[in-house]
Amino acid sequence: MLSPPFTALSVTEQQKTELTKIAQSRALPAGFVFRAKAILLLAEGVPFSAIRQCLKTTTPTILRWKQRFIAAGLEGLNTSYPGQPAYKLIPSLRAKILSATRRRPIDGSTQWSCRKLAAELGVSKDLVHRVWREAGVKPHRLERYMASNDPDFETKAADIIGLYLNPPQHAAVFCVDEKTAIQALDRLDPVLPLSPGRAERHGFEYYRHGTLSLYAALDTKTGRVHGRTAARHTSEEFVQFLKQVLAQCPATQEIHIILDNLSAHKTKLVKAFLEEHPNVQLHFTPTYSSWLNQVEIWFSRVERDVIARGVFTSVSDLARKLRRYIQDYSAHAKPIKWKYSDPTRHIGNVPMRHATSRAKRTPGNAQAQRM
Repeated sequence: MLSPPFTALSVTEQQKTELTKIAQSRALPAGFVFRAKAILLLAEGVPFSAIRQCLKTTTPTILRWKQRFIAAGLEGLNTSYPGQPAYKLIPSLRAKILSATRRRPIDGSTQWSCRKLAAELGVSKDLVHRVWREAGVKPHRLERYMASNDPDFETKAADIIGLYLNPPQHAAVFCVDEKTAIQALDRLDPVLPLSPGRAERHGFEYYRHGTLSLYAALDTKTGRVHGRTAARHTSEEFVQFLKQVLAQCPATQEIHIILDNLSAHKTKLVKAFLEEHPNVQLHFTPTYSSWLNQVEIWFSRVERDVIARGVFTSVSDLARKLRRYIQDYSAHAKPIKWKYSDPTRHIGNVPMRHATSRAKRTPGNAQAQRM
């Protein structure tokens, strides 16, 4: 097709600025960016033949968007045709779509898609998508939560959070837990390293050399971690670890230890340890509420930084790498600024469970548990 007689397109400085922003955008729809580039080229006096080659388009397409820009300016670059009224979404239809979204599909599936709900209600999928976008509804997403059934949740949570926010003067507060059955996995195939356009790749086959447990005590004041690896996970190992933690503190210092309700934490050996060390108090998290323990945050970092992508030639190699990580982490440690104040994360009232928002009470107002 022959190019039409060339006439430069008149564009104001303000329009040129806006068009340049659109043309350089990587977030706007590709079609909108394409039209802005075409108008800018026309404004610069580039002939149609060069624009066709540059943008991989046709003369009719260039003419169409040129005419729309002349008629309506930047608004003319929208995909709606001139004179077409914008579709008005009435509140009743919006409410109908949102109400249907909360119901389960009748075909046995677990969630709606735009097309499935549109077919059910007899509307367009674009309309369903628009309503979902405006309401912030994402049916394809799934999040999990854990609610506690502990009748003393409020008291125990306030006790622990009080230790974080207002610890006793001159006392040490440690968050203690263990990560059990850590596997020393060795890859049978070489690890292919990260490269441009390629993620790091691991083979599917592996050899398991064995497992170990990792005990950790996080000092809430400094953020430093004391760790110990063990072949077994027993109450005896747990008590030995507590003794190592106490060895770092003055003999008469008041010690508060936050931990979960694992059976190994409530044995006769632990009771005997507490009788030998009257300056130690244990604070148990409510049931199903290990998230109250700051050391769980640290364990998630260990999983991500060391274990998940690690290659270990033996159990001792795994233990060595864990100890090296703990040493380096503690050298640059900072206290965790723990909080539970995001209202969008609260689960509200759950049947047969007890949920709470952020409590703010000191340890003196709650009960420290001694066995």
